[in-house]
Amino acid sequence: MLNFAWLIPALPLFGAIANGLVGNKIGKQAVGLVGCLTIASSFLISVMVLANLVSLPPANRSIVVDLFTWITSGSLEINISFLIDPLAVLMALVVTGVGFLIHVYSVGYMNTDRAYWRYFCYLNLFVFFMLMLVMSADYLVMYLGWEGVGLCSYLLIGFWYEKKSASDAGKKAFIVNRIGDFGFILGVFLLIWTLADQGVFSLKFEAVFDNAQHIPPGRLTAITLLLFMGAVGKSAQFPLHVWLPDAMEGPTPVSALIHAATMVTAGIYMVARNAVLFSLAPITGEVVAGIGILTAFFAATIGLVQNDIKRVLAYSTVSQLGYMFVAVGIGAYSAGIFHLMTHAFFKALLFLGAGSVIHAMAGDQDMRNMGGLYPHMKITAVTFILGAVAIAGIPPFSGFWSKDEILWETFKGGHYIIWALGLITAFLTAFYVFRQVLMVFAGPNRSDAHTRQHLHESPKVMTVPLVVLAVLAMVGGVVGIPFFKGGSVLHGFLGPVFESGTQSLIHTPDVSAAGHGSLEFVLMGLSVAVGLAGILLAALFYYEPFKSKAPAFLNPATIGQKFKKIHTLLRNKYYVDEIYAAIIVNPVKRFSQYCFSFDLSVIDGIVNGAGWFTRLAAWLSHKFDIYIVDGAVNSLATLIDFNSGFWRRIQTGFLQNYALIFVIGLLVMIGSVLLVPNL
Repeated sequence: MLNFAWLIPALPLFGAIANGLVGNKIGKQAVGLVGCLTIASSFLISVMVLANLVSLPPANRSIVVDLFTWITSGSLEINISFLIDPLAVLMALVVTGVGFLIHVYSVGYMNTDRAYWRYFCYLNLFVFFMLMLVMSADYLVMYLGWEGVGLCSYLLIGFWYEKKSASDAGKKAFIVNRIGDFGFILGVFLLIWTLADQGVFSLKFEAVFDNAQHIPPGRLTAITLLLFMGAVGKSAQFPLHVWLPDAMEGPTPVSALIHAATMVTAGIYMVARNAVLFSLAPITGEVVAGIGILTAFFAATIGLVQNDIKRVLAYSTVSQLGYMFVAVGIGAYSAGIFHLMTHAFFKALLFLGAGSVIHAMAGDQDMRNMGGLYPHMKITAVTFILGAVAIAGIPPFSGFWSKDEILWETFKGGHYIIWALGLITAFLTAFYVFRQVLMVFAGPNRSDAHTRQHLHESPKVMTVPLVVLAVLAMVGGVVGIPFFKGGSVLHGFLGPVFESGTQSLIHTPDVSAAGHGSLEFVLMGLSVAVGLAGILLAALFYYEPFKSKAPAFLNPATIGQKFKKIHTLLRNKYYVDEIYAAIIVNPVKRFSQYCFSFDLSVIDGIVNGAGWFTRLAAWLSHKFDIYIVDGAVNSLATLIDFNSGFWRRIQTGFLQNYALIFVIGLLVMIGSVLLVPNL
């Protein structure tokens, strides 16, 4: 079965091609069936591949399947090949499993859209490229998938291209990602150059990792920093995070797919896949962890004051990705992948739940116009709350186990500042997600009368995926719980992949092993307490029965007024977009305007002037030809014609006339001699 693993990405590609070519002719039902069944089939094959892989000894769970040669250049040969190992299979299960539920949800959510077939074509293509990325055995094949998901994100974010904000958001995502991707491809080129110097002409992961120890430390740091630059763009980390909140302009299922199972997790996966390289570059590890915790805290503070239901979740995604980068930055690769998996469950649930709310609210996304929706859509409300509990880190939900493990690994490694910021971020996360829950589902209904009359639960095709994801959000973390002395099932499964990368050079624990057990439980309790405190504070602020009894200084409006400058700063997202506009976008636009003016005035002036001069010269030449050259010729002809007209008169052809002229001429000559003797 392992040799047929190539079918996992091939089936979504088939679905994309089928819907792209004939989707507008076969009807919506057939389009949805093709789109969903291809992803479901990929998921089932992934499960079978997992079963086959587990049956092998741990040391043998890494198999490369070569399909065909893609590029040959001298000694370098690049094959389209797939790596079947625990990390690749886990990622394939997450992508196809969560992706399938999103496809099913889309059948209902996008049912009225006139470009239904095009939507499913793009969605299938997105999953194909993501699977190419996570299953590739080679850097260039990974880059093919890397760029593919960037292209599909542009197509899906800007899907409703008639709306300017959507087309602008698609372009923004594409351009910002190009910045990160530029660093990524430079890292790959530098890796090729470095390996070629060592006589290694292969970009397969195995060949690179086997020779990683021979790469000079400075060169390795440069390579990993460039690769991480790509991850910063793709996974929306500061300062390239600005595209992700604007990506909310796309359809809500697209937001769920991008934020939960695909694109934004690509950077985490890439760093984890290159654990060997990053573990040998401690400076890069510090940068990764530092950027991760900065982004986590930064995005969480912005999420506190957002009122768009999807933008709150967007900044939440940016923040949670920061947690994952902290984990891989300190060398806790399994913990980072664990949180990637659990995050896929609860974040897909939250986004699809938000889509269900937007569906009921006739497209309105402002939480200030919601409230009291629980009685009208109980399935959506209950599942959304379960997802909120999971992301808040409350046991026994999945988010608790993965987030707590990251915090523990950070503390255990001696990164106390990062741990403290992570703990504060956990508090902020619990607060803003339950602020969202209470503003949407509790309290009085603030929608207009027309919307209030049409509030309803979403159809089963949309609520069933919510229920499945809610179950996963509750119990999905069980695979990462260390029930036994040997560790958790997930960590044991991923262990061989990270064997060479688990001992990060920046991972320097200074806590005694003897005290780990009790200390871990203390920190675990602190993590739970922080999450509960965030929920309680949100209830005091936004839950009517508590809000009425809370002290006056706990009123959100009062606090917002008292700390107006901070509130304004957060509402405006630290003015990052405005700063970029001031120092990059506007200067580039002005420079482009200058270039346009120069082109218009100088370049076009020269070209147009040359054209005008040529036309003038041609006109003068034409006039010279007409009046001078043709004039001289025509004048000579006219003179000859005039003279010939005169002389023609005496050429009568009569003999007597000629005799008369002869006599007259003779008389003239005789007269001249007689009158002028000396002539």
